[in-house]
Amino acid sequence: MKSIIKTMTVDRNFTEVGGKDTYEGQICSVHFSKQIYSHLVFLSGFNVLLSIFICLGNGLILVALHKESTLHSPSKQLLRSLAITDLCVGIVTDPLSIVYWVSSLNDLTTVCLYALSTAFVIGYTLTTVSLLTTSAISVDRLLAVVMGVRYRQTVTLKRVYGTVITFWVLASVASFVYIKSFQFAVRFMHTVIIVSLTTSMFSYTKVFLYLRQYGNQIHDKELSRDRQELPSVKKLRQVRMAKQKKAASSVMWIQIALIVCYLPYGVVLALPKVLEKSQIPVLIRQYAVVSSYTNSLLNPLLYCWKIKEVRLAVMRTLRACRR
Repeated sequence: MKSIIKTMTVDRNFTEVGGKDTYEGQICSVHFSKQIYSHLVFLSGFNVLLSIFICLGNGLILVALHKESTLHSPSKQLLRSLAITDLCVGIVTDPLSIVYWVSSLNDLTTVCLYALSTAFVIGYTLTTVSLLTTSAISVDRLLAVVMGVRYRQTVTLKRVYGTVITFWVLASVASFVYIKSFQFAVRFMHTVIIVSLTTSMFSYTKVFLYLRQYGNQIHDKELSRDRQELPSVKKLRQVRMAKQKKAASSVMWIQIALIVCYLPYGVVLALPKVLEKSQIPVLIRQYAVVSSYTNSLLNPLLYCWKIKEVRLAVMRTLRACRR
């Protein structure tokens, strides 16, 4: 009886300090954990493997980006920032989720609550940085297409470093505000999601519209000319346009993967009143969390699949490791 009262007291204090009354006390309560025992055991085992592959994949990408010299440095820095957030998921956030699941199974309520709270704060920071970075990558692609030769003079490594640092500071401050006001943290995250997705959609739409218009203009000029232009010049323009289109398409896949993986958790987070104080929805949230973690595993695969320079650098790195 005393242990039950103690558990209820810890749960109440935790939710009051966090300024929220949602899932944390339920997932860490002894009664609830026993009912979803098999699910939490499965999630714990699955996340151990997921964490290992996330660390290996993103670690390899970071090494490859460090060795790659053909990519534009500011663009490479944005990809590196995204890979670092994914690596942090595998090193910190994912293992913390395992800790609060395992501690919940073993009736360690206090450990579970603090691990869950820490995982949320760190995960909140990483998610915010990932969203802002992917939107910055889309803007980078837009500027590369629209500005032409002026792009390298405008988008410098120093400015990208400043942008990335701003993202991390902003995300860290917002995540620590969560301790005082959970509702503010949720509203801020919703704002970041809306701004990031709107920016990305606008950028990619402008990129493909611009490339389409540019292609039509070239075609019209070719028809009106006396064919005095050298075939090599025409081919160079076509290759340049195809390269820009492929680069924009490649990073757009990264944006799509992020949306798909984070969508389940976004839906759960947006409907707290509907989903709280029920066993099945709380379990759904845990699977939604795992879905968001899989994005950190998909990104390295997308880098290798869609970005030729990164793929070649990864292959060279793997060959060097075999020697």
